[in-house]
Amino acid sequence: MLSFIITVLVLTGVMVFTTPGLLDKVRLGLDLKGGFEILYHAEPMEAGAELSRASLQKTAESLEKRANALGTSEPEVTTEGTDRIRLKIAGVTDEAEVRKKMKEPAVLTFRSAAEGDAAGTYSKIELVGSDFVEGAAEVQRNNLNQPEISIKIKDKDKFAEITKRLLGQELAIYLDDKLLSAPTVRAELTDGSASISGNYTLNEARELADTINLGALPLKLTEKYSQSVGATLGKQSLDQTIKAGLVASVIILLFMIGMYRLPGALASFALILHTWLLIFVFVVADFTLTLPGIAAFILGIGMAVDANIITNERIREEMRNGKSILSSVKAGNKTSFRTVMDANITTIIVAAVMFAFGTGAVKGFALILIVEIVLSIVTNLYFAHWLLTVLVKAGALKKPKQFGVKESDIHAL
Repeated sequence: MLSFIITVLVLTGVMVFTTPGLLDKVRLGLDLKGGFEILYHAEPMEAGAELSRASLQKTAESLEKRANALGTSEPEVTTEGTDRIRLKIAGVTDEAEVRKKMKEPAVLTFRSAAEGDAAGTYSKIELVGSDFVEGAAEVQRNNLNQPEISIKIKDKDKFAEITKRLLGQELAIYLDDKLLSAPTVRAELTDGSASISGNYTLNEARELADTINLGALPLKLTEKYSQSVGATLGKQSLDQTIKAGLVASVIILLFMIGMYRLPGALASFALILHTWLLIFVFVVADFTLTLPGIAAFILGIGMAVDANIITNERIREEMRNGKSILSSVKAGNKTSFRTVMDANITTIIVAAVMFAFGTGAVKGFALILIVEIVLSIVTNLYFAHWLLTVLVKAGALKKPKQFGVKESDIHAL
């Protein structure tokens, strides 16, 4: 009994004191916060060029950097298949402007200072991304063990003319209109190869090499699907979902306690712990809560309730057959375990298939459902069973009516 009391009090205290902070840290999706979602079809700017997996991934990274630069809140950019990129941005005030900026291809340019340019500005475009050999930029170390970026140009003569004309001057590197670096031309280069060196860290050098490789094959993005949710509509959805969840939770808890008495109260406590653990996983794993995710959450709760009902009904059946309280609890837990596990495993298999072959919201639904089922197995199959067994062994549950079984329904063996 002491171990039971300590366990319940400690877990209750942890849940009460940590839940407000966890709820504040849960990241909301655009359907609950407002924003928009776009599915892009990507293709090379140059006809006949190959769309590689690396270029698709780099373009997705570029989109994420653009979204961050625009001040948007925690953008989600993911690649799908071989030629698609999905963008989700929540909390957007000027959707039209953001969509316009995001759709433009990443443009890499090497620029020099034109006559009349202010110090530190470069307006004359000397090279564009398509002038570079795709994937040729890589990080190396020079004789001083400092990182530098080696690049290759398709047109050797063009590059030789540029380096000869700009000898001793800066050749600035831009992505879109953002200045990345401004190395000085040290020599005339006639073989189409060059090294960019400076006060770079290894990570900075790698990032610059990746940018040049990305610019060597800019991708054209075409919208295939879009969804927009206003901030007000998102807030209404969240408020209505919370209210519905609270009402449903109260009804479920009252039903469990009314039907199964003290064992029902233990099952309700396990359900509350189950919910807290799911919120904890959301925060730690940095999941995004969406309406499909909430649907998976509700489905998981329903399955957990079913598991408790099956277990308690099996226990009551054993009592009606005249077995002792402890024997009924052990037999009921044992006979219900296989039934509940079969249902959970088959659902996990279905969810895994959905996750493997689905996209977007389907993947999110499937992932949360899998997490839900795993938590349900831990809290309802093992933890709730343990609590009930501990109370029975402590002598706190001695009569069948404490399980909702009438004395008149018991048949002696």
